[in-house]
Amino acid sequence: MFELHHLSAHEQWDWLRRGEVSPRELTAHYLERIARLDGDIGAFVTVTGEAALERADALAAAGPSVAALWGLPLADKDLSDRAGVPTWSGSRLSRGRVPTTSSEITEALDQAGSVSLGKTATPEFGLTAYTETLVGPPTRNPWGPETGAGGSSGGAAAAVAAGLLPFAPGSDGGGSIRIPAAATGLVGLKPSRGRVPAQSGLTSLAGLPVGGALARSVADAALLLDAMVSPDGHAPRHHQALRAPASPDGAYLGTAVRGEGRFQVAVMTTSPWDDAFDVRVDPRLLGVLGETADLLASMGHGVDETSLPPSDYPALFRTIWQAGAAGIPAETEADLALLEPITRWLVEHGRRVTARELSAALVGLAAFERGVIERFAPFDAVLTPTLAMLPRPIGWYDAEDAERNFEQQCLYSPFTSFVNVAGLPAISLPVDEVDGVPAGVQLIGRPGREDVLLAIGAQLERRLRWQRRHPPMW
Repeated sequence: MFELHHLSAHEQWDWLRRGEVSPRELTAHYLERIARLDGDIGAFVTVTGEAALERADALAAAGPSVAALWGLPLADKDLSDRAGVPTWSGSRLSRGRVPTTSSEITEALDQAGSVSLGKTATPEFGLTAYTETLVGPPTRNPWGPETGAGGSSGGAAAAVAAGLLPFAPGSDGGGSIRIPAAATGLVGLKPSRGRVPAQSGLTSLAGLPVGGALARSVADAALLLDAMVSPDGHAPRHHQALRAPASPDGAYLGTAVRGEGRFQVAVMTTSPWDDAFDVRVDPRLLGVLGETADLLASMGHGVDETSLPPSDYPALFRTIWQAGAAGIPAETEADLALLEPITRWLVEHGRRVTARELSAALVGLAAFERGVIERFAPFDAVLTPTLAMLPRPIGWYDAEDAERNFEQQCLYSPFTSFVNVAGLPAISLPVDEVDGVPAGVQLIGRPGREDVLLAIGAQLERRLRWQRRHPPMW
């Protein structure tokens, strides 16, 4: 039986514009699904149903506009503030803090005409590759509830995969969009550093976290990212924003999903963590990677091989990740006791990092960034597995031994964090399934070339039609 969530975000937007469905009807449909299904998933930490319906009615009263997301439902990741709505950040330390102002990304999505249905779950302060916290139930994978949805945009991914949202914004500081996208069978688009004005990464330590999109199709991911880049259809006004060439219809990246062009792609199966940990990529995922490379070659793309330059990446990244956690507002022993062991470990080690050590890590990662960009320069895109393992069972990560926990995260997702360090765009594509579980590959692009990743993704999507694959609850 047909239901509204079976439509793509593009199709829903078209129906809204033509009056075949109202913003209230669409919002109510998704709120009903959340109420009925999310108890088994844990994608949402807060649902703002009444406010969402009021917002939908206000948009309808004003009439259709040129706003990029007019009337489309989504939800805020629970690291972003929305005035009057609790922000837990996945932590008991936050105690459901209620902000009086909204984050810049929240305001940008509002400006684009979207309707927020609430807050999606995230691990404590977005620091881990899984979404299992002490403030609520774990976020489960709609493809198999015994496994997790990944992190840190785990709630956003689970909501989209289960049809509780048409698409969702996420943030990615070390793989936090691509990891859950691969685990739940979605397209996960992490843009270049500086692409999204409201979440550019430019003001963060080492420039790691950027805003991006989780969606069921390449076109829907481009639609959401376009709105994040330019909510009102005009050029980004932020003086540091990375400009993208606009198309005649005002879209910055949407035209790329026509899937035109032939490109030079390199395959890479090694990661920067290989010398630090015993990284082993599941042979089934390597098989999926090889099949994808063969398909690209059959489509006329050049396919080569590459690897990363030698570096001290593991030690450098660990220093930066710990230093970034040092600013978490846990000032007393009682505050620290509220943190999960992995978070407390990061905070305490981060606060012991000296200025000299931090400076050396920043210099070292800057050199690593230059080396990666130079090594990848001959190629339009580099193809890797997104993850080294299939989705992990709930409770798989060590809850007490923080060192082991950190290692487990690196073993699960060794191919993602270095892309943030290099500031490059990347997209996870759900090209296949392994034993009924989604399997993704990652494409890494040149600086500012999200359009190439979208074009290649659109070509693969036309062949593989992953947007037609859905979990059982669909």
